[in-house]
This record gives sequence, structure tokens and C-alpha cells, in this order.
Amino acid sequence: MTRKAFYSFHYEADAWRASQVRNMGVVDGNMPVHDNKWEEVKRGGDDAIKRWIDNEMKGRSVTIVLIGSATARRKWIDYEICKSWKDRKGMLGIYIHNLQDHERKTSLKGSNPFDSINLGTTLLSRIIKVYDPQPTYNMSVYSQIRNSLPQWVEDAIHVRNQYQ
Repeated sequence: MTRKAFYSFHYEADAWRASQVRNMGVVDGNMPVHDNKWEEVKRGGDDAIKRWIDNEMKGRSVTIVLIGSATARRKWIDYEICKSWKDRKGMLGIYIHNLQDHERKTSLKGSNPFDSINLGTTLLSRIIKVYDPQPTYNMSVYSQIRNSLPQWVEDAIHVRNQYQ
């Protein structure tokens, strides 16, 4: 079964890398938003952004947080993570710093965004699995993500179902 995913990422810094993951076709994801549409949503203020995120998350079974160098502690990333947990969606993180951008450059590894979100006395990072694909002699980061993502999604949904 192909799962439907919501992708959470820092748009300005990581749109290129995120599009590589979203376009793999192994998980049915939300459609990329164009710059002009996102600017229109942002002009509506915080309430409009929340409504847009909430609408985009409808019907999704998993949230995939694509972690770049500046993803952690961003207001809307944190909102998406908290909403995903509240809505009982499976959740996982993937570091994307080793994917190349349009200039064939990688970036610095960012912090784990789940490290700053508490569930009572437990950090969400103790529950949510985060993957850090590394290039190897016989497999690129892209291939590792593409080959592993379906299982990672199923594992994330299984983990979330263990928590009330």
C-alpha cells in the first residue's frame, strides 16, 4: 500500500533537496507549493498559514520531516510536528544535508528538530526515529533514501500506534 505523506521542511533552505525526496515516487506526498502561492499564504498571517498546513495534512498517514542545516526550532516546523503528533500521524525524520542541491553541493548537518519538543517529561526525539543516510562506495544517499523510505514509513506508523 502506498502511504500518503506530509513533508515538513525549511522551504527557503531545502526546497531543492526536499523535491528530490518528494519526487522519488515511493510515498505519495503533498504537491510542492510554488513560491508565489507560498508568499500569498504568508501574507494572510499566522492563521492563514495554520489553515494551509492543516488542510495539507488532511488525509496523510505520516509526516516526514526533511532535516537540513536550519530546520530545527523553526516555528512552522515545530507546529507541523506537534500537529502531526496530536493527529496521531506516523512521524520520522531524514537528514538531507548529504543530498546535493542544484549546484551539486551538500550542506552542514542540522540539529534534530525533535530534540526541542517535549511530551510531558519525554523528548519527542526519544520516540521518533531520525535517519542519517551517508554516501557509500556502492550506494548514493538518494538511493538509500529511495530504497528505505517505504519501510521507514511503515515503522513510523507502527511506533505512533504504540502511543496514546
